[in-house]
Amino acid sequence: MTATERTYRALRDILQKPGNDSCADCGAPDPDWGSCSLGVFICHACSGIHRNIPDISKVKSLRLGHWEDEEIKFMTQKGNELIKTKYEAAVPAYYYKPTHKDCRVLKEQWIRAKYERKEFTEPGLRLPYEDGTKDGMLMKRGRDNGQFLSRRFVLSERDGTLKYFAKIDAKEPKAVIKVDTINATFQPEKTGNANGLQLTFLKDYSTRSIFVYHESSKVIVEWFNSIRAVQLHYLKVAFPGATDAELVPKLTRNFLKEGFMEKTGPKQREGFKKRWFTLDHRRLMYFKDPMDAFAKGEVFLGNRSHGYNVSAGLPPVTHCSSAWQHGITLETPGRSFLFTCEVESDQQEWLQHFNDIMNTEMSPQDYTMEAMFNHRH
Repeated sequence: MTATERTYRALRDILQKPGNDSCADCGAPDPDWGSCSLGVFICHACSGIHRNIPDISKVKSLRLGHWEDEEIKFMTQKGNELIKTKYEAAVPAYYYKPTHKDCRVLKEQWIRAKYERKEFTEPGLRLPYEDGTKDGMLMKRGRDNGQFLSRRFVLSERDGTLKYFAKIDAKEPKAVIKVDTINATFQPEKTGNANGLQLTFLKDYSTRSIFVYHESSKVIVEWFNSIRAVQLHYLKVAFPGATDAELVPKLTRNFLKEGFMEKTGPKQREGFKKRWFTLDHRRLMYFKDPMDAFAKGEVFLGNRSHGYNVSAGLPPVTHCSSAWQHGITLETPGRSFLFTCEVESDQQEWLQHFNDIMNTEMSPQDYTMEAMFNHRH
């Protein structure tokens, strides 16, 4: 057995300890890198971020790196669970802890906040997300021309609003958004910017989307977590008996699925047209273009016992003009919707999400949302 193989076997034994079998930072299974200066096991993606803060973290491949005996001993003594008790001792409930499925900017700022800025080592530290107000410039995409222009944004915990102004010295805001209707999700691919953030909110019973970014990944993640902090404050006032564990899932959330499908019109005699679909909790929205400000239509997905159903394929009488042959029939109490997917794997993913939603009991807020949809349509 070579020295490298012997080292890897020793490190593999340490990986068997509780907590070491997933990345210390994003939770990805089977980490194959380690930080020999911090004493944690991390995945390949997070190791690249650690490598950018070399004064704090020195990373090595478990399989290919050269490990000194002292470093192996150090990893044995430390490990993910012990180090988390130090660096994650006081993570606020509102702070979004990214998973391995999240974009790089969220993971990078989580890692830097933990190890570089040591934001979560002691309870009671005043964090930049908790000021109750935030005022600054973000690049915002124009609704009509698609250009990103600098706009002033003001977040207020006292008012429960996020406002934006067309000019820095403008007296009247261009929009006043209630924080309880906001969903914020990072969209680097869609916006074409690594720090791209999509904000969706309700405006006159319809979902409006705006797209923003900041050149600094630290600043945009501060905005993101500041919005979550204000939302949690608002929810604690609205639901005084609720626990953090009950309220945190009501903060910003990633979309369940996005992608292109083709759909036909309500009479189901029109040709199938390609649309961009976004599934957000129980709302299925469709757009002509992924970056449109308003959806062309929205479908509420309720519980199966209330007349909602979904199945693979299209009704036999359907005249399908689409080249995409993997059909989906979605039934609601008001009407049925026909979609087609380009590939079967997409069809199966959509079906899985639709079924999961329809099999889930509705909350009081879901019933309110359903009533709003019925009123609007």
